This record gives sequence, structure tokens and C-alpha cells, in this order.
Amino acid sequence: MQIDYEPIAPAVRRPRFGDDTAYFLPMAVFLGFVWIGGHWKSLYPTAYVARALVVAVLLWSLRRHYTRIRWNHWWLGVIVGIAGIFQWVAMQLWLQHHFNYFKPSPDFFNPETTFPHPAAFWSFVAVRMAGAVLVVPFMEELFWRDYLWRYIIAPNNFKLAEVGERDWKALLIVSGAFAFVHGNWSLTAIVWALMVGLLLVRTRSLGACIIAHGVTNLLLAVYVLIKHDWSFW
Repeated sequence: MQIDYEPIAPAVRRPRFGDDTAYFLPMAVFLGFVWIGGHWKSLYPTAYVARALVVAVLLWSLRRHYTRIRWNHWWLGVIVGIAGIFQWVAMQLWLQHHFNYFKPSPDFFNPETTFPHPAAFWSFVAVRMAGAVLVVPFMEELFWRDYLWRYIIAPNNFKLAEVGERDWKALLIVSGAFAFVHGNWSLTAIVWALMVGLLLVRTRSLGACIIAHGVTNLLLAVYVLIKHDWSFW
């Protein structure tokens, strides 16, 4: 008697992280380190270095979950990034001059007083700039204008929405949420976020938004180092 056996299908290995978690986790970790550095000033340098390194590792490790980044219209990203630094600095200075709410906290972190030795000072500045120019633009644009934007349009499955799909609700909600996490920078941040959101709609290029974000952050670092206005960092 012949007995037929049905082949056993190999077990399907479930991914350790879902797509939603892959987008959310780096932002959550980043905000966690921001909270630590903000509540314990002595830990600010350590928390900043940790958040730059840990978030960078997370982004690299989870890269297969992210939408492939298109870099078309990169030059528009450069233009918006340059315009963004003028908007950011000029608007925030004006708000600080006219309204107490927008003034920086008196105990903002000053690396010149924390690191009197030049080697330690410039080492921290180098990490600070690398985090602001290379890590933060990828993390924030992937979360705000890739994941959250599309999730607002298609909450059941954000990947059903296109990158940069035109939707006024997504533009306003994402810009408002971006402003909310920036505290006393909220009005300045919402204007900047609207600029980058419109860039996304115009180009459908997440890469252009990452470049705009990186250029603004780079020029902001240059402004801070020239003016020694550490409240902007």
C-alpha cells in the first residue's frame, strides 16, 4: 500500500519589526534621549551623542522597511534649505524680541562653558553637526513626510498612499505635529514645515525634502558657531 505524504511547508519567519514600527521606533528613541537631556542637563552631551549613534544604527538596521528614496529635484531641496535658514533665524529672532513665550530657556546648553578644552569642544560640535545634518533629516523626513503623511491619507495601510500625494489635511496635520514637538519654536517650525511639505507635493521627492532639511540644519550650525548663539542649538 502506497502512502502519500503532503510536503510540509517551511515555517515562515515573521519579521521582527513591522513597517509601522520601523518608522516609529527611531523617532521614539530620539525623543526619549531629548527628554533625558532636557531633564538632566549634566547628561545632555551624553544623551546627544547616544541619540545620534543609536538612531543612526536603527535607521540603517531597519532600512529594508522604508520606501525607496527618490532624489529627483534635489536642487529644489537645496534652494528650499537655503530659504529655510533665513526664515528660521529671522522669524525666531523677531518672535523672541516681541513675545516672551518664544524666548529660549535661560539654561540652554552651551558647549563653550561645558567643554573649555578645544579638543573636547570641537569633538562635540562635530558629533552635533553630524547628527543634525546626516541623521536627523533622514529620521524626521522618513517619519513626518513619508510615514505620517501617508498614514493620514490611508490609515489602514499607509503604503496605499503615494509619497507626496496631494492632500491638504496631511500637509496641515504633519506641519502642526512637527511644530508641536518644537516647543517655543512652534510658529517658526510650522512655517518651515509648510515650506518643505509644499516641496514634497511639488516634487514627490522625499530626497529633496531630506536635502532641504540637511541644508537648513547645516547653515543653522554655521550661524550658531559664528554668532555663538547657542540657544538656536
